[in-house]
Amino acid sequence: MNISLFIARRYLFARRSANAINIITGISVLGVAIGTAALILVLSVFNGFEDLLSGLFGHFNPEVKVSPVKGKTFQADSLVLVKVRALPGVLYASETLEEIAFFEYEGSQNFGVLKGVDSLFARVNNIDSTIQEGEYRLRASERNCAVVGAGMRNKLGVNLSNPLATLTIYMPEQQSGLMDQPFKTRNVYPMGTFAIQQDFDNQYVLTNLDFMRELLEAPAGTVSSIEIKGRSGVSLSALKTQVKDLLGSDYVVKDAYEQNEAFFKVMQLEKWMGFAITSLMLILMAFNTIGALWMIVLDKQKDISILKSMGATDRLVRNIFLLEGILLTLLGMCIGILLAVLLYFVQKTYGLISIPQGFLVDSYPIAMRATDFIPVILTVIGIGLLASLAPARRAVQVPAFLREE
Repeated sequence: MNISLFIARRYLFARRSANAINIITGISVLGVAIGTAALILVLSVFNGFEDLLSGLFGHFNPEVKVSPVKGKTFQADSLVLVKVRALPGVLYASETLEEIAFFEYEGSQNFGVLKGVDSLFARVNNIDSTIQEGEYRLRASERNCAVVGAGMRNKLGVNLSNPLATLTIYMPEQQSGLMDQPFKTRNVYPMGTFAIQQDFDNQYVLTNLDFMRELLEAPAGTVSSIEIKGRSGVSLSALKTQVKDLLGSDYVVKDAYEQNEAFFKVMQLEKWMGFAITSLMLILMAFNTIGALWMIVLDKQKDISILKSMGATDRLVRNIFLLEGILLTLLGMCIGILLAVLLYFVQKTYGLISIPQGFLVDSYPIAMRATDFIPVILTVIGIGLLASLAPARRAVQVPAFLREE
């Protein structure tokens, strides 16, 4: 066994000459434990929010989305759709067509996005499971219907219990020159309200694809995008590659992450900023470790002198107290990891910390990932090592022969 490690381990659990040293050592271990637990829990809470919002986005955005490189729309003829749907990784492929429109309901007006979708749209993203009021219906007999985002419902004051009230849609005429009638108007019947995420809820109104094409005077096969859901077990990267190889360079193919790339980048930035701020707290707690090690060096001056008189080198003495600091850090880190795992399971099972009413969940979402332990462990050990440098240097300065006071 390495002699430096052996002596450092003995010092870690050895009795001290003064009880205050034991108290200071215990405080330093507790500080490292709290800091470690805080680092893990901060990352886990951000992971939880990221998973929650990813799931919410998945109720509107598809796993893979195909859109044109140039322009807003393209022609998805039956041959293209047949080829896409025949790919081994594709379960459903939905046609969608959207455009900015002006809406009016019972005197209330607002701008938003009207999105026409086909019958497969709900199978691609399970949006029908997000219906808060009414039902998911885009056509009833000969009537064109709509499902309204919760935010749009509130802004327009839509009353689903009034079956006679219609939502008026104003769409610019495709042929210019008629200044007296610049807008084409059509009416739809609101049938339901969906609630997914604020960005979608505040601007989207869904209707059927045929009505949307008629409103835009677009020929059959015109779409803004093809939205795809993959088969179970197929990775998104593999599915994206299959679609891209089939359609070529005239189309942009994005997976679920790329469709919300800016949002997820901000989430990652906030996550690691939170990690950095918590690390600063751990650095402040490391002063307890410095104090504890310094007291141990003072307490063990006679031992250090004896070791030096027996031939111990400065390097050996320095390594003893560097390892002592690392062992103190590792002890606190292990306790902190156990504490974080315990709090994680309590929060996951019982919702220990709740969220005020009005949010999508009752308690803070949390998700622990194995990859997050790597930066936490490296950070904690690195801080512990830095905290050990000054006491180790002080130990080296102890002379081989101490004068008796």
